[in-house]
Amino acid sequence: MRVLAALSGGVDSAVAAALAVEAGHDVVGVHLALSRAPAADGQGCWSADDALDARRAAEVLGIELEVWDLSETFAGVVVEDFLAEYAAGRTPNPCVRCNDTIKLGELASRAQALGFDAVCTGHYARTSPDGTLRRAVCVAKDQSYVLAVAGPQRLARTLLPLGEIASKDDVRATAAARGLPMATKPDSFDLCFVPDGDLSGFLSRRLGPQPGDVVDTEGNVVGHHEGTYGFTVGQRRGLALGRPAPDGRPRYVLAVEPVRRQVVVGPAEALDVTALTASAPVWFVSPQPASCLVQVRAHATPVPGTVTPTGTGVEVRLDAPIRGVAAGQSVVCYDDDRVLVQAVITTASTKT
Repeated sequence: MRVLAALSGGVDSAVAAALAVEAGHDVVGVHLALSRAPAADGQGCWSADDALDARRAAEVLGIELEVWDLSETFAGVVVEDFLAEYAAGRTPNPCVRCNDTIKLGELASRAQALGFDAVCTGHYARTSPDGTLRRAVCVAKDQSYVLAVAGPQRLARTLLPLGEIASKDDVRATAAARGLPMATKPDSFDLCFVPDGDLSGFLSRRLGPQPGDVVDTEGNVVGHHEGTYGFTVGQRRGLALGRPAPDGRPRYVLAVEPVRRQVVVGPAEALDVTALTASAPVWFVSPQPASCLVQVRAHATPVPGTVTPTGTGVEVRLDAPIRGVAAGQSVVCYDDDRVLVQAVITTASTKT
């Protein structure tokens, strides 16, 4: 099988490509250049060293390497969407967006146009020839949550060799045994386009000051802010409240309202969610009501619930309340370790 293997310059993609070569596939590597001004300190999903490390990996594996400049697409589709979602009061997951549009979007469509049978990436998850998506054997590194948006058709043409590996230590040992120079290279940050980790500063620089009030659930002004985009549901730190709660307990962000330029804060129990609606569902099975395990963040613990298809999306009911559910995030429903459906959260509430 002719396979196009993404080589980011990190250990995961290098080992995935090595395993594809060893499986007998005709492999060509591709490095996706996602920034025209890559970080110089080795941070983020791409840095000044990543292209060189990708080339070194290709040389060790004896495969051809191409470099594709997708920086304009990445900036326009991933970064701008990220900014627009925060400006609208939602909390996006850029890794989901990137997998959908870049890593399993643009990459897969170009690979098919060039005559490749499949793409290969270093994600931790398992797929089947019919596009079934399951959690990785290494549950601690599982990335099925951020891959589910790709859907069964694209995943049926995707090789994920790391899905069967037991641990990240095993991946590094596999790299070392094959002479791959990035065996001990540190993992990248989730927000690759904010390599210094200062999300608040990044949003402020890009979106500009938009001052407003922080209010309690009664509408009383208890603080001020420079932009609602600096807050997300469930946040406790960095609220800079000028008036303590009457009962002295901590307060959390309950809602972000950019049109009114307000951030609403209140007690932790007001964050409890037992039901949510979600749009743009990606089904891996025939749409039907089902008991499931529900995951609402990339590293959240799944909780029992039920999912029901609606006319344009899904409704999810949870068996017990969870907190910190934000509009704009993905919800992924599982049957044990198998993905049933992925969708984008639009509302969250407490229902009996």
